[in-house]
This record gives sequence, C-alpha cells and structure tokens, in this order.
Amino acid sequence: MILVTGASGFVGGALIKRLAVDRVSVVAAVRRIVNSLPAETQQVQVGDFFETTDWGLALKSVDAVVHCGARVHVMKDDAKTPIQAYREVNVNSTLNLARQAAKGGVKRFIFLSSAKVNGESTELGQPFTADDVPAPQDPYGVSKHEAEQLLWQLAGETGMEIVIIRPPLVYGPGVKANFESMMRWLALGIPLPLAAVTDNRRSLVALDNLVDLIMTCLNHPAAANRTFLVSDDEDLSTADLLKGIGAAIERPVRLFHLPPALLKLGASVLNNRHVYQRLCGSLQLDISTTCKVLSWTPPISVDEGFRRTAECFRL
Repeated sequence: MILVTGASGFVGGALIKRLAVDRVSVVAAVRRIVNSLPAETQQVQVGDFFETTDWGLALKSVDAVVHCGARVHVMKDDAKTPIQAYREVNVNSTLNLARQAAKGGVKRFIFLSSAKVNGESTELGQPFTADDVPAPQDPYGVSKHEAEQLLWQLAGETGMEIVIIRPPLVYGPGVKANFESMMRWLALGIPLPLAAVTDNRRSLVALDNLVDLIMTCLNHPAAANRTFLVSDDEDLSTADLLKGIGAAIERPVRLFHLPPALLKLGASVLNNRHVYQRLCGSLQLDISTTCKVLSWTPPISVDEGFRRTAECFRL
C-alpha cells in the first residue's frame, strides 16, 4: 500500500493515476474529498498539513509514502514572514508525517524536494550534481533543504529508508504558473524579445518522466537512502524552449532580437533581476548518477512532453 500526499495536486494527482493504471493499492491524503482521482482510490481527508496533524488513519497498512504535499514556490509571496510560512508546511509538517510513518513501520519515505536546494543557476556546461554542496537562495529552497536534513537524521535514528528527488521546473498536462503563462503568450501571438537568448541552457522535466522516476524509486533497492536529480536530459535554450512550445500548440512564435545585456539592464531598472535570470540564465542538472544507479532513462522526449502538455491547453 502506498500513501501519496498532495494527491489532488499537479504531481500527486498524476502519480495517483499512474499507480491506478499499474494496479497498485494507494491511499490519497487530501485536504478535502475530490472527484478528480480514479474511483478506486481510497481518499483520507487530513485537512491542512500541520506539525500536529494525526496521520494514523492515512498510514494504516502503508508500506511506502510519497510526500508530494508542500507549500510551493510563490513568485509574489504575501506572507509576513515567508520563511516561517514555508517551514511550517515543508519542514515541520514533513517531519511530523515522517516520524509517524517510521513509528508505523513504513519502509520507505520518498520526499519530493526541489532543484532549488542546489541553487538558482549554473554556469553553462557546469550542471548541478546530487553530490554538490546545497546552496538554496530563497525561502522555498531553504525549507526543502532543511526538510531533507531532518529526514536524513530521522533515517539514522529509525532505519526507515529515505529517497530524495529534486526536480527542476515540471511541465505537463494541466501545468499552471510560469509555464502556462508562456503558452498563453505564444498562443496569443505576443512578440517576445528573446530571439537572442540562445546560449543559455535550462533543465526541465516532463510530468510523465517525473512520475516514472517516482515509480522506479518505490521499489528499486538501490534507491534507498539516496538523493536523485531528475530532468528530461535534454537541456534547452530559452529561444528553443519557446519554439518547442509554439510547435506543440501549433502557433507561430514571434521572437525578436534584443541584446541580453539590454534585457539585463531593463530587469535591473525594474528590480526584476530574478526574471532575467530565469529567462536568460542557465540551470542545468546532471542526471547521469540517477540513470546509472537506477538503470533508468526518461521514457518520453521533450517534444513528446510538450505535445502532451499542449493537448490539455486551452486559451
């Protein structure tokens, strides 16, 4: 029996559907009962995640936990103390769940972390590896790193196996946030000044690839007590990313040339340096260790991932 938290979310929901297809018994931990999950899914309503949440009913007869539930990265955070808001959910409630899981005899705990634990950017051709010293730079990344550290400590105390997965930007059917915004801009034919951004590289991961890796980590003996980076293993420049999305949604891509130096100046003037970094900088992940240790390769290509994403896109 597998317990999936965040089961009504983007990743958790997709994982539940894959488990159902593979006929794996699953418990879905949800804030409230939803109709979007397969009919055979056992749903347990746990409400919001707190460090005092009682997970007893959800953990009954569970062999492994996949913890997808989290306070996700927020571009414009209105919390008075963002780091505390992230810690309450991503650190304190995670440790509470893990402690109860270990006490209940759960054998393996898979924690969906983030590439932001590694940092925000890489030099071109010098990707992050799972063995790099973590360097999170925002409250979300810091909270995920702190949760990882506490989980390793708990593993040493209890013997419960821990698996950490750090994905970059995840896209797929039903994607929201920045990726959906990019699709919408392109679908509307909005000209974008990014034709010259061809020398950077960004790692992405298709939802189906991430779910496939999680499925592998559920049972693979070599996954125990390891940290894995994941991506499509096809890094793209911003210009190529936009062209790929445009092709998938069958819309002409209107890009015009503006020197990156001018884009950087504009971002600085508007106090949006983080936007410039995401559009023009590089963030690459080396997944060679993941592939080697688990004998795993991403099952679908970037183009196929874009195609599947586009099928569910509505302007």
